[in-house]
Amino acid sequence: MKVYRAEQIRNVALISHGGAGKTSLVDAALFDSGAVTRQGRVDEGSSISDYDPDELKRRMSLNVKVLPVEWKNTKINFIDTPGYADFVGEVKAGLRVADAALVVVTAEKGVEVGTELTWQYADERRLPRIVLVNKLDRENTSFERALDSLRQQFGTKIVPLQIPIGEQANFKGVVDLVSQKGYTFEGGNKVQEIAIPSELQEHISTFREQLIEGAVESDDEIMEKFLEGEELSEAEILSVIKKGTKSGQIVPVLCASAGKNIGVQALLDAIVDYLPDSVDALPEDAKAMKNSTSVFIFKTAAAQVGTISTFRVYSGSLKPDSHLYNIQTKADERFGQLILQRGKTQETATELLAGDIGAVAKLANTHTGDTLASGKDVTPLEPINFPEPVYTVAIVPKSQADLDKMSNALTRIVEEDRTLRVTRDPQTAEVLLSGMGESHLQIVVEGIKRKYGADLEIHDPRISYRETIRKKARANGRHKRQSGGHGQFGDVWLEIEPLPRDGEQTFVFEDKIVGGVVPGQYIPGVEKGVRESLKRGFLSGNPMVYVKVALVDGKYHPVDSSAQSFEVAASLGMQEAVPQANPVLLEPIMDVVITVPEANMGDVMSDINTKRGRVLGMDSQGNGIQQVTALVPQAEMLHYATDLRSITQGRGSFKMSFAQYEEVPANIQQEVIATHKKGEA
Repeated sequence: MKVYRAEQIRNVALISHGGAGKTSLVDAALFDSGAVTRQGRVDEGSSISDYDPDELKRRMSLNVKVLPVEWKNTKINFIDTPGYADFVGEVKAGLRVADAALVVVTAEKGVEVGTELTWQYADERRLPRIVLVNKLDRENTSFERALDSLRQQFGTKIVPLQIPIGEQANFKGVVDLVSQKGYTFEGGNKVQEIAIPSELQEHISTFREQLIEGAVESDDEIMEKFLEGEELSEAEILSVIKKGTKSGQIVPVLCASAGKNIGVQALLDAIVDYLPDSVDALPEDAKAMKNSTSVFIFKTAAAQVGTISTFRVYSGSLKPDSHLYNIQTKADERFGQLILQRGKTQETATELLAGDIGAVAKLANTHTGDTLASGKDVTPLEPINFPEPVYTVAIVPKSQADLDKMSNALTRIVEEDRTLRVTRDPQTAEVLLSGMGESHLQIVVEGIKRKYGADLEIHDPRISYRETIRKKARANGRHKRQSGGHGQFGDVWLEIEPLPRDGEQTFVFEDKIVGGVVPGQYIPGVEKGVRESLKRGFLSGNPMVYVKVALVDGKYHPVDSSAQSFEVAASLGMQEAVPQANPVLLEPIMDVVITVPEANMGDVMSDINTKRGRVLGMDSQGNGIQQVTALVPQAEMLHYATDLRSITQGRGSFKMSFAQYEEVPANIQQEVIATHKKGEA
């Protein structure tokens, strides 16, 4: 592949709801451009883009990929992103290095939940975009219905650039509203200009007027000419469409059937003509790099050679065997062979200029989101705004051999996917894996087995309950043992009482011994015995908190007593005192902030009530969005990512953090204690 200049490059992210046909579209574009001799197909497992075993198994994209298409002396770097909500991190990574977005919707369903969400992500990046209405060859489809759906959701800036010739089984081509010419796409990738069917003439006039009215607002001079009733030239119309698209004032809509390769070549023309090149779209922080070479790593993936880092060049140029300095890790990195990826095939690059995207293997100290530059005195480029994980499981190796492999595997997968977190719960000692949803983590665990040979089981995390007491109590603990020679003797009286649960202190030990009935050297042993017994708990094996313990009396033996003897006596004393003090189980309560459309508020609040939650407040965020704040037990939130997605069809989101401990209802306490005793048996 030849070296392309920045003005010849279009970096276009493909975004949509799952199943809209993004990957099929890229397969058709690769075929039309001559990059492949046969059009790949997702349903046959022959797609160029989806080649990962997990993708082939599920017939859907799971990773962001870059697939370059050469078209009319322009390089279009298609950044294909997953459509399934669990893989939003891949979408965010792809949009981070894109200069524009191609939004794909189906002619049957129009705007879906995934369309709304990815549109918001494109808004966050202020990306120009065009929309493709795909699958116009299918039954029950309508271009006008899809167009109305787009306008209802995104407003009047949605304007058609094409209309279809025929619909459903009769869909065979498109009419370009600028040139007012008709084209059919029959016999593979052959394009034929045809006379426009007479029944479309009225539609052409109506839609063309809508297009021009929307586009002229981007140019005052041409708008004035239009308002005065003067006829605009084709060049002037092209100019204002390009300006309006780049500024976001208009979003042109095109027609296609990617599966039948109808309209795909016209789409490639539109990308070249209307979307910004990598010079036009250069962000401000990258402009400051103009005197040096700089690259941004947006994807890291495991490979047989170690890791493959995919990057965009933002300034300067990069050649094989170049050395760049990693601003974040302070490491010098050698970029050996430069790679242009196209699915599982790779091509070496002699040079990558600013604006282009490539990959390199075996960077030693570089991670996703890092900036590398030819100079050290450089400010890092804007990072990727990855979402926080919302779903957590505990992971357990099936064997010792799996345990040995698990640590390395978890380190690698967290580097690959920055929406994953691996932590260890200090109370339960469980290894926890957090991600974006149940399917996300299931696929990750399957990938760990396939890539790293570690067979792992997953289950819900244990809840870190606590125990406490409700009233005062007093009890004696006596430890006496004779075994020939020196024996063991310790005798203590302990008083216990609850501490305030809203205070910082969770345990207080007080020495109230008078007259030396327990010598000072044994007091630390008593406190140690108390602390150890509190760690083990008395009801459920969970630590006891918010307790004050006072040593008030005791006895010792001048020969047989020791600190260890008093430690055991204190533990026995606690076992006697706690049951008298009305012990109770506490559960962690989470502070939950839920963002949902107003239409789902009733269902969301009803669901919170069924989860033993308490709604604290509601706050309008504008645009029909509400924010609900609630306190909900952690035990009820383990599957909330799945529940909320079901209630809101994927439109809702939430964040949660630990708030406080509260008493567990009696029936649930009995279940937890019974489970603990069963585990001990």
